[in-house]
Amino acid sequence: MANTFAGHPSHPVSQALLPAIRAYDLALEQFEEIIDGMEMDLQYVRYADFKALQLYCYRVASVVGQLAAAIFGYRDRKTLKYAHDLGMAFQLTNIIRDVGEDARRSRIYLPQDELAQFGVTESDLLAGKASEEFRALMAHQVARARAFYQQALQALPAQDRKSQRPGLVMAAIYQKLLNEIERDDFRVLHQRITLTPLRKLWIAWRTWVFS
Repeated sequence: MANTFAGHPSHPVSQALLPAIRAYDLALEQFEEIIDGMEMDLQYVRYADFKALQLYCYRVASVVGQLAAAIFGYRDRKTLKYAHDLGMAFQLTNIIRDVGEDARRSRIYLPQDELAQFGVTESDLLAGKASEEFRALMAHQVARARAFYQQALQALPAQDRKSQRPGLVMAAIYQKLLNEIERDDFRVLHQRITLTPLRKLWIAWRTWVFS
């Protein structure tokens, strides 16, 4: 990445990236954070607590959100706080949606201390045991994700709402997905709950028009 930012990209991807880096004044440090996040997926398949998980979410999602916010355009730096929290909410939603799929790949992103707090074992996840304890654990995860959505939307300055509509569209879709997961009683161990393309399109259109 350093060569790319110095104006000497050698890989086709970095060559394609350089014009955007210059056009939007993107920061090297943010790309390095994203790479560090990808490396965490190679090094860790468990997270002891939410503090550890939060660093992962920051690197793979919040930083991406801030880069996207810069590309979309903003005038108030508070928009970067919005982008940070929205990225965190997106990644937590992905983790909730993919609990079963990740477990089958021997990856558990739910914090280990919270598994213990709610009386859920790794074996329960690997066996697909959807107990009352598991549903309580997942309700806790959903509540945290929703709190990040709320923080993000409250932080977005009114003057930047129009330029940040792509993120708002994604937020609307992802929040509906959380509602669907909750409505389906957190049955994420054996299936990947999704919204239909038509429903996503409707949510996207409505959010874009009224944002």
